[in-house]
Amino acid sequence: MEITQELLSDIVSSALKRGATEAEVIALETTDFSVDVRLGEIETLEESASRGLGLRVIYEGRQASASTSDIQSKSLEKLVADAVEMARLTSVDEAAVLPSRADLAGSTEVDLQLYDETIAALPTERKIEMAKAGENAARSFDPRITNSEGARCSTTLGRMLLVTSSGFVGEYRGTHCGLMVAPIARDGEQMQVGGWGDRQRWINKLDSPEEIGHEAARRALRKLGAHKTHTQEVPIVFDAAASGELLDSFFDAVSGESVFRHASFLVGRLNEVIAAPMLTIIDDGRLQGAVGSRPFDSEGLPTRRTVVVEDGVLRSYLLNTYTARKLGLHSTANATRGLTGAPGVGATNFFIAPGKYAEDEMIASVKNGFYVTEMIGFGFNPVTGDYSRGAAGQWIENGRLTSPIEEVTIAGNFRDMLRGIEMIGNNLRFRGNLAAPSLKINKMMVSGE
Repeated sequence: MEITQELLSDIVSSALKRGATEAEVIALETTDFSVDVRLGEIETLEESASRGLGLRVIYEGRQASASTSDIQSKSLEKLVADAVEMARLTSVDEAAVLPSRADLAGSTEVDLQLYDETIAALPTERKIEMAKAGENAARSFDPRITNSEGARCSTTLGRMLLVTSSGFVGEYRGTHCGLMVAPIARDGEQMQVGGWGDRQRWINKLDSPEEIGHEAARRALRKLGAHKTHTQEVPIVFDAAASGELLDSFFDAVSGESVFRHASFLVGRLNEVIAAPMLTIIDDGRLQGAVGSRPFDSEGLPTRRTVVVEDGVLRSYLLNTYTARKLGLHSTANATRGLTGAPGVGATNFFIAPGKYAEDEMIASVKNGFYVTEMIGFGFNPVTGDYSRGAAGQWIENGRLTSPIEEVTIAGNFRDMLRGIEMIGNNLRFRGNLAAPSLKINKMMVSGE
């Protein structure tokens, strides 16, 4: 049986007939493919298809959810009965409501360029060729690239449907293609692994296998001869990949789920200066052809462009309907969900607006400091803002990159880090749904020997 909007509407109607006050049903269909190659040989080749329905019902302020991959009539009847019965047994939560009809997306036929027919039609042989080409480009880049952890090419075809008792009916399709390469460099007894990749909705936006392989090789080679450095407080320049990890941590602090639980250092800071005046951070679900774009969120609200930080001022949290009601605010259409559970909060295309500086200028401005290209582990406390991560990169002396550094820890507090941003790079490039240019922070503690 095919999953259709009419089928989902029937499920919602059935839930209301059984006593639910409100109901919504989501359907997800996904086809995933991946091929891993190593040293020119195929190691694994996998393809899987999945589909399922998730029903969320609300009964007089009580909510529950259930899911199934079986869409036969008897299974759907049981799905509805189980969800309504569970909702009757849960406790009341006044914030557990569906969005009002007035807030729902009107037309869902917005063309955001989310589906690439070329990816959908890409033959298996071509995906294997892409993985092999990426690895070959890395292995042939320099004689010191002596081995490889492999390369992976992956594709995803997806379809999402949503129907709610508030009157929303919509669906969209999307594609993704990714390529990742991980070569190994060796110099004497020392070996270092580099890694680089790209992920896009459209294959013509994906970096070529040769570009990805060469960058992965460069990242492995520049780690050769790495050592620790002495503990000291110095300026730090984060390359774009490392800056993206800082942004990922910042998302935890501006997510409505952290804020309403008072688990963020940004609680109560709306419209206050929290960062250097040059910093602007945006979440935009309407970027054409971008990985995080979608016409509506997981509650049926039209996606939008939300300025989270504007010239250093915190302007908005990122919210779904539930967290918005908890905080007395309005949803920013950042609801996300799987087949089970209530909606959470997720980023669409979350990024730091680019600045005016080339990365070389940022490095040249540092007399003695650390250029970070790799972050290791996790060490961010969104409640206090304390930040501590393992890091690797290269030391900066008199504005030039010198020796490679590894096995050190960088530490600071996000309050100080945000205010201490001195330069923002002009090298913004999306390789997923989260992106940042290079950043220079005036000082952080580097702990080594």
